Amino acid sequence: MLKNLSITNYALIESLEMGPSPALNMITGETGAGKSIMLGAIGLLLGNRADTKALFDDEKKCIIEGVFEIGNYGLESYFQAEDLDYEVQCIIRREISPSGKSRAFVNDTPVKLDILKSLGKSLMDIHSQHDTLLLAAGEYQLGLIDAYASTQSEKEHYSTAFKAYKKSRKAYEKLLHEAGELRKEADFNQFQLEELSALQLQDGEQEILENEQEVLDNAEEIKSKINENLQLLQGDEIGVSALLMQINQGFQQLTRYSNRFNELRERFDSVCIEVNDIAATLEDEDSKVEVDFDKLEEIRERLSKIYQLQKKHGVQTVEELMTLEKELADKAFQIGNLDEELEQLKSDTENAWQTLSQAGQLLSQKRQKCFKGFAKEITVLLANLGMENATLEISHQNVDPIATGMDEVEILFTANKGVKPQPIRQVASGGEFSRLMFAIKYIMADKVALPTLIFDEIDTGISGEVALQMVKMMQEIAKRHQVISISHLPQVAAKGDKHYFVYKDNSAAKTISKIRALNQEERITEIAKMIAGANPSESAVQSAMDLLGE
Repeated sequence: MLKNLSITNYALIESLEMGPSPALNMITGETGAGKSIMLGAIGLLLGNRADTKALFDDEKKCIIEGVFEIGNYGLESYFQAEDLDYEVQCIIRREISPSGKSRAFVNDTPVKLDILKSLGKSLMDIHSQHDTLLLAAGEYQLGLIDAYASTQSEKEHYSTAFKAYKKSRKAYEKLLHEAGELRKEADFNQFQLEELSALQLQDGEQEILENEQEVLDNAEEIKSKINENLQLLQGDEIGVSALLMQINQGFQQLTRYSNRFNELRERFDSVCIEVNDIAATLEDEDSKVEVDFDKLEEIRERLSKIYQLQKKHGVQTVEELMTLEKELADKAFQIGNLDEELEQLKSDTENAWQTLSQAGQLLSQKRQKCFKGFAKEITVLLANLGMENATLEISHQNVDPIATGMDEVEILFTANKGVKPQPIRQVASGGEFSRLMFAIKYIMADKVALPTLIFDEIDTGISGEVALQMVKMMQEIAKRHQVISISHLPQVAAKGDKHYFVYKDNSAAKTISKIRALNQEERITEIAKMIAGANPSESAVQSAMDLLGE
């Protein structure tokens, strides 16, 4: 419920504030005085786009603020989900700077316009000329049926089933596509796998083979050099070993003369041991090096195969070839299990479809059960609103499952006896449409948790008893909801619990729109003017008093 509305620096409004009644509020005023401007400002609170052209003073900021009582509307979870501070009195503020920058706040927390729009749907319902297009939309009409039939539980069940089916079907179709691609490549992949598997590659073998090849390629020269070194080390006359023995004998003699040569002799003994060890190692290496042309050819052939596969697959190492082999093996395994996986996913999708179909049928049945009751209730209300010959029907056909269900509905309407009902957009005139929309919102008021309903000249095109009947219905709605009605009919305006008057103030250099709450005496004068013009007669004043119950 709207507790307070303040508007600053917007359109023709320099500063305006109002605190509407929780029941039925009437707003009247001369044409162009600013009634629609107020609705524009409220629209900004509900997330509509801003325009800097709407600033009263283009050098100052525009601020629109609404205080809403939301304690009874179960919005705590919404505020928690959107990470907003929840207060029983919710303050929504919209600011538009001269530069065109727009900011929105909920309880002083900055929010995006999407938040205002979604929150606004739970706070206000505004009837406007746009409703003509809205009511003609199939999705909106289906929403009316769902609200009337109270299908929330069935819709949630269907929505869960629809999402599950979409997910299962997507997984199945994805694997089906992948299976097709894999099967196209299966033979080629199998050939490549067999080619790699045949080599039985080992980690690090390329480096080992390349080293072996280097040795075998130079085996004769290696053996020759080893033998040369062994001859130099072990030759009887000029070998290093023979010379070392002579030197060792010299050290033995020296140590007999003095102990200070012992350390040198020990160091020399180490050298001798190392030289002998080197010679032994060379002899061992000489025994290992063979001139084996058959083995060399085998290594060359294996390395050639490895190099060819590396070039073919664009890799540099045996390890990369082994990784590729594993990937191809995985694909081969996957091909072998595709049919089983596809069959399982197909079964899951069929089961999900069955669940979805059942949920869709339950939802559809509940919707269809309410068609006659909905049409009849609207028709009775239209008769009370002076449209005795009006007929309303619900056209229905089943469709393949979509996000909203398996139903396509269209409201058919005629205001004339003997005329076949047609889609609303084709047959309803302005006055007829206003009454039809009012009848729908009268019914929906108790079906949808809307704290505040705003009617923008919904009494256009009606008068007399019909107007009185309409305002009685507004009073009924106002027992459970806050109603704000912009009206041009005196018999409607007179029934409000609170009456606001919008007017132009031309006393300054620039015209300003203002609003004030009327006391009882002012209401009599305003109603009288609505009846008879600017200078109402005594009879008009009396008629106004009669309408106000004076």
